[in-house]
Amino acid sequence: MKAEIDWTVPVTPPGWKGSLERFMGPGKSRTELRTELAGSLVCMALLGWHLVAAPVQAGWPQLVVTVLIGLDLVGGVMTNATNAAKRWYHSKPSRSRLSFVTAHIAYLAAMAFVVLDAAWAWFLLNTALLLTGALLIERVKLEAKRPAAMGAYMAAVLVNLTVVPLPEGFEWFSVLFFLKLLVCYLVPEAPIRSAPG
Repeated sequence: MKAEIDWTVPVTPPGWKGSLERFMGPGKSRTELRTELAGSLVCMALLGWHLVAAPVQAGWPQLVVTVLIGLDLVGGVMTNATNAAKRWYHSKPSRSRLSFVTAHIAYLAAMAFVVLDAAWAWFLLNTALLLTGALLIERVKLEAKRPAAMGAYMAAVLVNLTVVPLPEGFEWFSVLFFLKLLVCYLVPEAPIRSAPG
């Protein structure tokens, strides 16, 4: 199979369509878009099934927060894994990526204080895991970023399974949260595609 790498960021249209492309990564191929949408729909359905089947005791506010975060995490994993997103977000300075990651502390706060009812230890430990992992990935040499991300990801998931486990039914959160940010978003990968011919 012939492949080519293209780091050229395409020009985006004005208005809302251009804003959406700049948020999700401009220049997404039809194949990427179809794969992203199919994977998102299947995984969102599976997560929804899990939430219905799991013995989750939650009121409406907790359920709404859980569903919104779950949808964003599934979509974020799929979007940030695309060539278009890799090309777009890794053409920006490190501080831009760190700002995006830091904004996700709001997800940890929503889980800790809305869904889990004031889980301070869980919140503080996961905030430390997120920021430490992100800084590590951003600071190591290019060739060490992927293994650093995998190590930080596995450590975060294992800490959440052993040291500060979430209640039954919410185990998916740390898996998807850290996958989206530490692996899919922060690891630079060459935007590779099939070469014509």
